Amino acid sequence: MTTNLALQLRQGTTKAHSMAENVSFVKSFLGGVVDKQAYRQLIANFYFVYSAIEDEMKRHQESQIIKPIYFEELNRKSSLEEDLQFYYGLEWQDKIFPSPATKVYINRIHEISNTSPELLIAHCYTRYLGDLSGGQILKKITQSAMNLSGGEGTAFYEFKDIKDEKNFKQNYRLALDSIHLSDSAIKSIVSEANIAFKLNMKIFQELNSNFIKIIAIFLFNFIKRIKLPGFKS
Repeated sequence: MTTNLALQLRQGTTKAHSMAENVSFVKSFLGGVVDKQAYRQLIANFYFVYSAIEDEMKRHQESQIIKPIYFEELNRKSSLEEDLQFYYGLEWQDKIFPSPATKVYINRIHEISNTSPELLIAHCYTRYLGDLSGGQILKKITQSAMNLSGGEGTAFYEFKDIKDEKNFKQNYRLALDSIHLSDSAIKSIVSEANIAFKLNMKIFQELNSNFIKIIAIFLFNFIKRIKLPGFKS
């Protein structure tokens, strides 16, 4: 018996998905405008988010609900570590921190893992299927915007253990549909997926706010300079 969970997740998050794509930071990114400082903080934020998701998924990997969608080839933690070393250097672990919005996100993941682990499905669906679907496009944008060559700084977008991403996504959706869930559990998972989108949006909004602050400080300092006697442009 199929639950049509994959379809219900897609249909139930359409509005949240659209809202996430319209956050200024995301729109700028998709338009090819990528600030390196903001981007490397995003990678750091994702490192903490995926570490939380993957730790909790591993914890519940043998449960009847989590086991059908526990695919280690989806894990992003090691790929993010590779990117963090590129952006921050060998001592990257001493230089990164989760932003306030990221702390809220990872606290949510740990909370539901302790109380309702089936809700982890929502976070996996929101992040991993999105990564598989848009990864190569985002990789090209990142490479072009920051003049990167080869695979430097873009390991996050590479799923080296997945040979056919389209086929894998189809199998993942079938696995979602195979999980035995009550109607109320499905509604809770769809609701949690919308929360996941909102948590991602908060991270993007935070990055956009920080980027605007940087530009404002730069402009303020520049204006101060041009007011100084003897300044020449």
